[in-house]
Amino acid sequence: MNGQRIGYIRVSTYDQNPERQLEHVPVSKVFTDKASGKDTKRPELEAMLSFVREGDTAVVHSMDRLARNLDDLRQLVQNFTKRGVRIEFVKEGLTFTGEDSPMANLMLSVMGAFAEFERALIKERQREGIALAKKRGAYRGRKKALSSEQIAELKNRVAAGQPKTQVARDFGISRETLYQYLRADGSQ
Repeated sequence: MNGQRIGYIRVSTYDQNPERQLEHVPVSKVFTDKASGKDTKRPELEAMLSFVREGDTAVVHSMDRLARNLDDLRQLVQNFTKRGVRIEFVKEGLTFTGEDSPMANLMLSVMGAFAEFERALIKERQREGIALAKKRGAYRGRKKALSSEQIAELKNRVAAGQPKTQVARDFGISRETLYQYLRADGSQ
């Protein structure tokens, strides 16, 4: 293979340090997402998928940085390898080329299942923590996106017949958030 080595880095939050993931790993270009791995809709991942060409090698620190569930991991690895792009996972020491043995496919499945299991444990701990905080009265939920005055204006504009999509855009909220405000007192 004489293509480029293209790195992909993902951190879940803006305060996490992406530098450690491919430190001392030679790559020509790096795509870095600061997003959850719960799905594959990430701008830099999509950009990388568009950028890589046959003969390139995609380099990722570990499988859980690429995907947090087994289906997404398999689909992404297959997407790369079908296009002639090797994918290398540094931490696991695994490389997939599309001409993989049954043992390599088993390793992909097992390691991917561990990443999915880890994400499920994180979500379970988060739910338990929120439940305990609610019992103590310490959990108030997410802060409202709009003030009560803005909510009143939003409802007046919708009642006057303005398109909901435009109202949501004007307030910088999603349509779902707009609908939640309207449902709060049944004025949808």
